[in-house]
Amino acid sequence: MGLITPFDPWRGKLCTCPPKYSFSPYAGCGHRCVYCYITSYVPKAFQPRVKEFTPLQIEKELKKLDRSKPISIANSSDPYTPGEAQSLLMREVLPVFIRNGFKLLIVTKSDLVARDLDILSKGRVCVSVTVTTLNGRIAKSLEPFAPPPVSRLRAIEALSSAGIPTMIRLDPLIPGVNDDSNSIRSVLKAASAAGVRQVTTSTYKAKPDNFKRVLTAFPKLEEELKSMYSHGERVGRSTYMPKRLREELVLKVKEVAEELSISFASCREGFQDLNTAETCDGSHML
Repeated sequence: MGLITPFDPWRGKLCTCPPKYSFSPYAGCGHRCVYCYITSYVPKAFQPRVKEFTPLQIEKELKKLDRSKPISIANSSDPYTPGEAQSLLMREVLPVFIRNGFKLLIVTKSDLVARDLDILSKGRVCVSVTVTTLNGRIAKSLEPFAPPPVSRLRAIEALSSAGIPTMIRLDPLIPGVNDDSNSIRSVLKAASAAGVRQVTTSTYKAKPDNFKRVLTAFPKLEEELKSMYSHGERVGRSTYMPKRLREELVLKVKEVAEELSISFASCREGFQDLNTAETCDGSHML
């Protein structure tokens, strides 16, 4: 398998992403989000390691790929994991993709992405930043080693002001944690003020390892969440909450997005008829 692979190796039946490639400069992620799903398939998932490759290897692979398809960086391990502040790996690889004419989808929950504004502004790039809540205490419980939400919003503002299309991922929505209307509205209002063009949302998909971490982080919700997910549905290797509840949460986000004139999409929910955005991942903004 090469460094750059087709996106969605599991061929998830609810995935609505257009065709694209995936590239991760790191294996594992240091943000250690309690809801993270990569711990079910990435060894030592919370101990990020730099993958072994050279820019020349990337360049050779790019020559064999279809330039009409964007490359998503990254889908499993955040490309701006905390160690990136010292390694500067993204500053090494981004120019390779850009000078070879590839469109890029940057997916992160770190404000460090704004550091590379000088490089990103030279290519066709859309940056997606995860913001799950503006409550610093809750954010710390959810995403222990990720930058605070206010820092991520400042990064979005810097990128948007430079003309780079941005969107936010209000993802995942967890009942009792960040699903109330006031929380959703505050996130979207702040994101809109920072210049985002789109919000993509999804509900929490439980796996045994991440479910245990979520319940440990929010013990008062244990009974409610266990009951809710016991009545949910199995999709692939994850357990979804009941469809009716998922739709209610997704509609909450859509309603606020429409009020603020932000495009809306849901991710792997089966509600694509509710989407107002052309693509869920921002590909159309490239």
